[in-house]
Amino acid sequence: MEITTDMIKELRTATGAGVLDCRKALQEANGDFEKAVDFLREKGMATAAKRADRDASNGMVELYSHGDGRVGVIVEVNCETDFVARSEQFRTMAHEIALQIAASAPKYIKAEEIPAAELDHEAEIARARAKEEGKPDSVLEKIVEGRLEKFKDEVVLLRQPYIRDESMNVEKLLLQTVAAIGENLVIRRFQRWELGESVIQK
Repeated sequence: MEITTDMIKELRTATGAGVLDCRKALQEANGDFEKAVDFLREKGMATAAKRADRDASNGMVELYSHGDGRVGVIVEVNCETDFVARSEQFRTMAHEIALQIAASAPKYIKAEEIPAAELDHEAEIARARAKEEGKPDSVLEKIVEGRLEKFKDEVVLLRQPYIRDESMNVEKLLLQTVAAIGENLVIRRFQRWELGESVIQK
């Protein structure tokens, strides 16, 4: 796959790594952005990844109400210093995350938070559906795997396409903000309520 200057620039913005390192990471990852970020993290070249180990105990709790009070969101976003917590860029980021949650209704922040039982249940549904569609047994597991990944893209906040720019996901948005602000940022927890929905504990 051809690695374009735009791809390199995008990865550089998100990670703060050098041009040559970004090119090599994209070549190793065959143009896959997420894999390239992981490659840079493993090599210790991504500044966003380096900052991920630093304590983030400052920040803010953002409250957002949408559609004349039909949807309410509360989200805690953390950073390292009080100075950054008060900055316009950080506050805008927290607000964008609240908007994302209101619009896309994620259930989890990271894929690792999805209970194994829920993944097993989704895999069963995907398997049954594939059989119903008459897919051959030889490709069943591949189809199930693909549908599970799609399920994660829907329910995991960091994997969801960013509502203002679907060419990137929320994790990429977070990495770009980390690179711009120069501090570790963490989406700590969130809750979303919709008028009239039944109350189910996660």
